[in-house]
Amino acid sequence: MPLRIALYQPDIAGNVGTILRMAACFGVGCDIIHPCGFAFSQRSLKRAGMDYLDQANITEHDDWAAFEHSAEAHNRRIILLSSKASVPLPQANFMSDDIILMGSESKGAPPAVHDRADMRVHIPMQPGFRSLNVAVAAGIALSEGLRQTQQFPCPPIPLGRQSDEGI
Repeated sequence: MPLRIALYQPDIAGNVGTILRMAACFGVGCDIIHPCGFAFSQRSLKRAGMDYLDQANITEHDDWAAFEHSAEAHNRRIILLSSKASVPLPQANFMSDDIILMGSESKGAPPAVHDRADMRVHIPMQPGFRSLNVAVAAGIALSEGLRQTQQFPCPPIPLGRQSDEGI
């Protein structure tokens, strides 16, 4: 099973649309853990998700318990991104079937979700900064997970043979 992104009670439709667009582009599934802070619909996600939403692999869960049961049923690790985490992203070791979990934009993730996570990871930043936009953070973490597990959609170009042709 490939990596997945999960969004815990997201608040902002534009961020969710952006994450779903990214997930579709990379062929990664996305779990939405309700309730959301907006009406979860194609219409609310359309602007950021553009025409990629139809290609996104979305699984909705009624609540945390339903999501947790699903993750446990498939024996998947939950990797929580949190500004309060102790493991810096460059030191995190991803497995090919991990679920990268993002907390809500306004509240993050509650203590029970932190306790359940198999690993809690933060993205190192300059001193004095608290956090990144959730869609940006999801992209950074997913990119690192895909790199480590060699799950990018296209095979990497061997070192020494790279060029800017086609960029």
